[in-house]
Amino acid sequence: MTAPETTPIIVVENLTAQYGENVIFQDVSFQVMKGEILVILGGSGCGKSTLLKHMFGLYKPAAGRVLINGIDVATRDEDALKTIRKNSGVLFQSAALFGSMSLAENVALPLEEYTDLDREDIDRIVRMKLSMVNLNGFENHLPSELSGGMKKRAGLARAMALDPTVLFFDEPSAGLDPITSAELDILMKQINTGLGTTMVVVTHELDSLFSIAHRIVMLDKEAKGIIAVGDPRDLKESSTDPRVRNFFNRTPTGKDPKGA
Repeated sequence: MTAPETTPIIVVENLTAQYGENVIFQDVSFQVMKGEILVILGGSGCGKSTLLKHMFGLYKPAAGRVLINGIDVATRDEDALKTIRKNSGVLFQSAALFGSMSLAENVALPLEEYTDLDREDIDRIVRMKLSMVNLNGFENHLPSELSGGMKKRAGLARAMALDPTVLFFDEPSAGLDPITSAELDILMKQINTGLGTTMVVVTHELDSLFSIAHRIVMLDKEAKGIIAVGDPRDLKESSTDPRVRNFFNRTPTGKDPKGA
């Protein structure tokens, strides 16, 4: 993986998320550095996916803000929103491919919406993006004709269509077998290393996060916020918080891995 820079590309400031009267998390603040793979993790119901969706502007915060390259993602300015969307891509848990469209048509959608490229250039870029995720030759296949891992890679090709500076991943390994999951981790690291793409990843898969993460942000349901930030390898061994140690060592609640 490429070494991240010390310049933040994403700034989360005092972010609060809630549904009605139910506060999911509050006053969450952290930064994502340029070229970094940052993993968001925590137990069920802590708000991992909710935080991710606030970060790319799908949800509007109850308080606080998220800046990508200095632009507030909750802005109502159409030009600013267009800039954000062109510079960031999203791979949803289900890959979110349109079932009635071929892979080529799916990958072409962002190019058709956000560029003035002619058909020949769009087709060339589509072939290049599918080749990057090892799906060359599958341009005319429908999503229903692909395995789960191939769908995830096709979704990644679409997310990369506009050469974004930031990629967001929501549980990329969900539903994949261990080997396919490891192959996706390798692909993500290759993209990070080769293109310097910043990545924000939600996952609960320990093998995956230890493989890909430069740093992690750990949320806790009861704390309604962040309980740890740092290198997961360091946190596993040296965190003084039993909740963090229990998570990384897969220890049931109430049993400290360093205790008797």
